[in-house]
Amino acid sequence: MEYDFDKGTTPKRFCYSGLAMPTDNFSDDKKFGQGGFGLVYKGFLKELNLHVAIKRVSKGSKQGRKEYASEVRVISRLRHKNLVQLIGWCHGGRELLLVYELMPNGSLDRHLYAANNAMLPWSVRHEIVLGLGSTLLYLHQEWEQCVLHRDIKPINVRLDASFNTKLDDFGLARLVEHGRGSLTMAHVGTMGYMDPECMITGRTNTVSDVYSFGVVLLEIACSRRPVVVVQQEEEEDDDDAVHLAQWVWSSYGRGKILDAADTRLGGQFDAREMECVLIVGLWCAQLDLKLRPSIRHALNVLRFEAPLPPLPSRMRAASYMPPVSGIDSCRSE
Repeated sequence: MEYDFDKGTTPKRFCYSGLAMPTDNFSDDKKFGQGGFGLVYKGFLKELNLHVAIKRVSKGSKQGRKEYASEVRVISRLRHKNLVQLIGWCHGGRELLLVYELMPNGSLDRHLYAANNAMLPWSVRHEIVLGLGSTLLYLHQEWEQCVLHRDIKPINVRLDASFNTKLDDFGLARLVEHGRGSLTMAHVGTMGYMDPECMITGRTNTVSDVYSFGVVLLEIACSRRPVVVVQQEEEEDDDDAVHLAQWVWSSYGRGKILDAADTRLGGQFDAREMECVLIVGLWCAQLDLKLRPSIRHALNVLRFEAPLPPLPSRMRAASYMPPVSGIDSCRSE
């Protein structure tokens, strides 16, 4: 198998044996996690004096092979302090391996939801928010081409030894020229984080990433999954499942948006920062892409360099969707 990135100079190409040895031939003891198309192992490369994470694409996965090639082509060209650094790759026979700098603190997802992890204090969460926003600004507007990540979610937000944000997994990413409109393609990503308009129309662009960013902001503030189960009154047989944005919007509409904050924080947070993150999260996660901000505008608000946006008391339905309970219909001009 020959890939066009073989001729590059950095990152480097590894031989299979050079990666099998530090992982004890990919033993279970060296497993560090699992991605969408394979397992992740940890190891130590003596020649580089570096601890690494090695992603092993599942054998026989056609989608995994596509994502492998896409990831190397995209991330090997990017340079930003909040991106996981690709050290190198290996492909030979049926083996496809990606080598990254090791993120000792794992994923944001693990820290938000795993019972055996210490709770992230608000100061750390707020820095993660700003770091992720800075990364998206670089991808969308500051690099030579516009990079659509298309799979922003907490499990792809890695944390280094100092809990700095490191965005990971560019297997679904696409490069487009700046100023180009929406791309039409088969919708991909993860339910709960995928732009609803993309799922319906097949069109994706930078504000599709902004939607996912908004959902992640709400998760960071609330420590709740994208789909929230709302308990009904006793006479009701079944509980309702609503999207996290709709759940937070109900608190916003009552003028009590801080009620949506993670109760485990015990009120130990900067109220102005919390309100800002929640409101920007709602702003970004609106159903109609025409109502969402650019990542630069959203980041300016998060940095308190621009005022909070005025939002309606109820979530607005997009023009392509019929009205549903708890959501106001509107037509964006």
